[in-house]
Amino acid sequence: MNQLIKVAAFSDGLSGGNPAGVWIADQHPSEAEMQRIAAELGFSETVFAMPQGDVWRVRYFSPESEVPFCGHATIALGAALAQQQGDGEFALQLNAAQIRVAGRREGGLFGAALQSPPTRSAPADPALVAAALALFGWREADLDARLPPGLAHGGADHLVLALKSRAQLAAMHYALDAGRTLMRSAGLTTILLAYAETPQRFHTRNAFASGGVLEDPATGAATAAFAGYLRDLGWPHGGAIDIVQGEDMGQRSLLRAEFSDQPGSSIRVSGSARLMNP
Repeated sequence: MNQLIKVAAFSDGLSGGNPAGVWIADQHPSEAEMQRIAAELGFSETVFAMPQGDVWRVRYFSPESEVPFCGHATIALGAALAQQQGDGEFALQLNAAQIRVAGRREGGLFGAALQSPPTRSAPADPALVAAALALFGWREADLDARLPPGLAHGGADHLVLALKSRAQLAAMHYALDAGRTLMRSAGLTTILLAYAETPQRFHTRNAFASGGVLEDPATGAATAAFAGYLRDLGWPHGGAIDIVQGEDMGQRSLLRAEFSDQPGSSIRVSGSARLMNP
């Protein structure tokens, strides 16, 4: 067993989604080799999984670094395991947490759902917010006052900035090197930019310069963190939110997060996945 599979996670039917590499083998390659494979493949993340008793030992690599948790690669892994093992739920041991992913075949697609690591959030430091606004060329007046800047965690750390305007979200741009410096110095995996179409439907973009990628078209880890942020804020989520992401990149992706009001609780993030190769 030693196979690299390409899967587009959180797809919009048979199109869109975020490509991830899925490497399934009896043993992980060396850390240097995993980094080389991820860089050569060039997707925002590649997940490496090997069986370890009743769980799958999992590590995630971007083209430039290892990351602690990646939602879209986990969804891709759920689809790949369902293809190989049959429909089911699979326990995953990450570097610092244990989670689960379910995968099932749905015609020519796969459906998958993950349970995130515990979530938490806190107000963002004003100096970090100011630096992030400068990075994107925005002002405080551009932000949606209902959704104040926050630090959100759901297996990885993200800065949340919510905008008043969908057009402004669509016009997002920044310098990759400057973004990399800011995100790495602040310990951020991504900066999540959001626009609230309704209380339960959001459009998001995720700057991922920390991993050497300008933007991710679908980000399950950030969606889980964002859902935890909304819960902590007391936002009227009704138990679930829907996310449209990647639309401004031409890779429309659909994500759903389901959660309770229990502080710190895990978030269920689900979506479709399509295989990109046999």
